[in-house]
Amino acid sequence: MPGQTPSQTVGPFFAYGLTPELYGRSPIADGRVAPREAPGEHILLTGRVLDGEGAAVPDAMIELWQADSRGRFAHPLGGGGADFHGFGRTGTDEEGRFRFATVKPGPVPAADGRPQAPHLSLIVTARGLLNHLFTRVYFADEAEANAADPVLAVVPGERRGTLIASREETPGGPVYRLDIRLQGENETVFFDL
Repeated sequence: MPGQTPSQTVGPFFAYGLTPELYGRSPIADGRVAPREAPGEHILLTGRVLDGEGAAVPDAMIELWQADSRGRFAHPLGGGGADFHGFGRTGTDEEGRFRFATVKPGPVPAADGRPQAPHLSLIVTARGLLNHLFTRVYFADEAEANAADPVLAVVPGERRGTLIASREETPGGPVYRLDIRLQGENETVFFDL
């Protein structure tokens, strides 16, 4: 049987180029998504990436893309004029932890014009995954907006909790927490594009 080709093996092969801070180099993008001067409610998003048995995934990469506090993306198709670029990338540590500093996004319109609840879009890349995974983070304190969100509405009710980050008030400001479970009990909902 022939050996595997690079397209058939699990990567990323060039982790030092994607998350160079884990290798003692300056990051290309990091967990600071919004600058401190960006308008809106400044928050931290924290969590862990866990495998099917609940063990930490210490070498996952999480990318975040979001709208600003007024619901505008830094992209021509997103209306432009956003207060910041809205993109961050971080690797997980030995305990599978990740952290993003940003502002809570505003609602954005869906393709049909209906408002979507404030949310963050995440891409998860990790060993053992042949394709990266797409998911969202919604906010527990946005219950009314979550109930009307057209994307969240297609998720079975018993699984929606895997996308909703809990809020904790801390002296440093609000912290939202959501663990990403790649398989098993309470597996995070992942979306096809």
